Amino acid sequence: MSTIQWTIKSFPELTPADLYDILKLRSEVFVVEQQCIFLDMDDRDQDSHHLQGRLNDELVAACRILPPGLAYDEPSIGRVVGSPRYRGKGAGIALMENAIQETLRLYGTLPIKIGAQLYLKRFYENHGFVQCSETYMEDDIPHIKMLRKA
Repeated sequence: MSTIQWTIKSFPELTPADLYDILKLRSEVFVVEQQCIFLDMDDRDQDSHHLQGRLNDELVAACRILPPGLAYDEPSIGRVVGSPRYRGKGAGIALMENAIQETLRLYGTLPIKIGAQLYLKRFYENHGFVQCSETYMEDDIPHIKMLRKA
């Protein structure tokens, strides 16, 4: 696979095409593939930074980085999504590595907290996250909170 090009932008820096691609990918995976009817636009995107991984101008992976105090006391990485067409090719691993580095660059060496789908627990553990809550249901999908220490 060719090299993924990574960019990070604040919400005002996103172009209409960037925003469309991000929302389309999130809809494709979270709503259609996971069959989860929920309101994706939760008024947190505007205060977040958006990491995008593109290959030949196609969005293959994205997430948002939330500042401390928006979702949790700690900075957070959320709406982690990879294109089904690029699964198993390392895009998700590269996304998390870049997201962690960008979170540290933006907010310093603070712990990072996430709300993770339970089936991805091992994936996030491989990036230094540790479960810090009981399992809970969110949009009919089992989730856990996880923390990556500073």
